[in-house]
Amino acid sequence: MDQIISKIKASQHLLVASHSDPDGDAVSSVLALGLALNKLDKKVTLYNASPIPAVYRFLPSVEHISDRIKKAKTYDVALILDCGDLSRVGNAEETLRQIPVIINIDHHISNTEFGDIQLVDANACATAEIVYRLIKALDAPMDKAIATSIYTGILTDTGSFRFSNTNQAAFAISQEMAQLGVEPYRVAQHVFGTYSLERIKLLNLALDSLEISENGKLSVMTVTKAMFDFTKTQPEDVDGMINYGRRIQDVKVAAMIQEQKNGKKRSNGLRSFHVSLRSDGSVDVAAMAGAFGGGGHAGAAGFQVETTLSKLKADIKTLAKNL
Repeated sequence: MDQIISKIKASQHLLVASHSDPDGDAVSSVLALGLALNKLDKKVTLYNASPIPAVYRFLPSVEHISDRIKKAKTYDVALILDCGDLSRVGNAEETLRQIPVIINIDHHISNTEFGDIQLVDANACATAEIVYRLIKALDAPMDKAIATSIYTGILTDTGSFRFSNTNQAAFAISQEMAQLGVEPYRVAQHVFGTYSLERIKLLNLALDSLEISENGKLSVMTVTKAMFDFTKTQPEDVDGMINYGRRIQDVKVAAMIQEQKNGKKRSNGLRSFHVSLRSDGSVDVAAMAGAFGGGGHAGAAGFQVETTLSKLKADIKTLAKNL
């Protein structure tokens, strides 16, 4: 921590970034740290390769997250948040690698320990918890805007305090954030309370695609580019749908196959997919994802792959044999 604080205080212009197709923890962590660095009179650029999901656009200063960055020499330090591997940042990976100092801040057990300095704590409930500690160590004043982001990151990554990564710090920090003015009801209304008609139509198609393994312990749902186009939705609209498959009686592992909306279909028929895996708590899906080159947590993990849809489904279904 001391080394990170030293680098931050000595820097002139910092880049704060997270993984593409960001979830609540990724967006919230970037915003919380960016706002705190601004309070320390640091010049900061906030970056994400993907559009920010609509449910998180209520967060303070979210409009300052850009999908473009300048040349690497512009920045002294890059703070990469909630990324198990640097490749998760997307298109800007090569530019980021050229920044003099890369600081890796994450809570995924499968983190590849990339970067010059690592602050990786797999026992943290969310990257937002680690960012909270860093802001405290920097002596940056905490206000309602920062608190709202930290609370949202913890709320979403613990599944509203229902997932196995929920720890004592999740409750203690959330209580402190509420004392700073965060209104849990208002945050929940934004994150969970409102869905577009288009998203509901996409959910209907996703549920129609549901398949269950012969032993009943694995569920698979699929969302394709054609579904996105038909419903006029975005990848962000898939967020949370996997939980329908996970909650089916006797299912131990749920898989959500999501075709990359901007991916190109190759002449050999290969397509780009992201696969999310969720466990009922009895199976380590990070190990499963690792077999495909991915990673994550024991209860929630994922991987990227370029293949055909039929082969991908067949490969995923083989996982059921060991459940």
